[in-house]
Amino acid sequence: MTSLRETGLIFWSQLRGNLRNPAWVLIGVFQPILYLVLFGPLVKGISPGEDSWTILTPALVIQIGLFGSMFAGFGIVAELRSGTVERQRVTPASRAALLVGRVLKDMVVLAAQALILVGVATLAFGVRPDPVGLVLSVLLISVMAAGLASASYALGMWARSETTLASVLNSISVPLMLLSGILLPMSVGPAWLQNIAAVNPFSHTVDAARALFRGDFGASEVYLGTALTVGVALVLMVIGARSFARENA
Repeated sequence: MTSLRETGLIFWSQLRGNLRNPAWVLIGVFQPILYLVLFGPLVKGISPGEDSWTILTPALVIQIGLFGSMFAGFGIVAELRSGTVERQRVTPASRAALLVGRVLKDMVVLAAQALILVGVATLAFGVRPDPVGLVLSVLLISVMAAGLASASYALGMWARSETTLASVLNSISVPLMLLSGILLPMSVGPAWLQNIAAVNPFSHTVDAARALFRGDFGASEVYLGTALTVGVALVLMVIGARSFARENA
C-alpha cells in the first residue's frame, strides 16, 4: 500500500503541472489533427474503397504516443536542473514509484489526447470506431507509451542536457514513425522497405490498433501486435527502472 500511495503522490504532482497549463495537451494533439485533414485524402487515394480516416485515426493516436512519450525525458532534464529529483531522492519513496508515477501521468495525458483526436475524427469525418475496440486500442497504445516514456526518462537521466537528448531522440523517433506505416501503408513501398518495417515492433502495434479500432478482435494482427507491444514495453520499463534506481542510489 505504501508503494501505491507513493506512486499516487508522484502521479498527482506530475499531473498538476498539466492541469495548470493544459495548453500543452492541446498543442500535442494539434499536429495529428492536421495530419488527419491533410493525409486522409492521400490514404483514400492509395486505398480506394476503404475508409481512409478509420485507417489513419488509430495510427495518429500512436503518433501522439510515440512523440509524446519519447520526448518525456525533457521533463526529467528540467527537473534535474531545478533540483526536484534531488529533493525526491532524499525522501523514503521507492525508486520505482518515482518512475511509475511519471509514466502513469504520461499515459493519462495520452488517453486525453486520444479522445480529443477521435472526437474530432468522429464529428468532422464521420469515423465510427467500435466502442470496445477504441478502449482496447487506446489501452494498447498506452502500454507502448509507458515503455517509451520509461526509456526516455532513463535517457534524460543519462544525458542531463536537452541538446544531447534531442540529438538522440530525433535520430530515433522519425525512422520509427516512418517505418511504422502511420502516415502511409508500407504495402506501397518496395519489398526491402517492407522487410525493414516488419522488424519495427511499432508497425505491428499500428496494425493491431487498426484492427481493434474497427472491431476485428480475431485478427492475427491483434495477437502479434499486442504480444510485441507488451514485450517491448516490459523490456523498456525494466531498463528505465534500473537506470532510474541507479541514478538515485
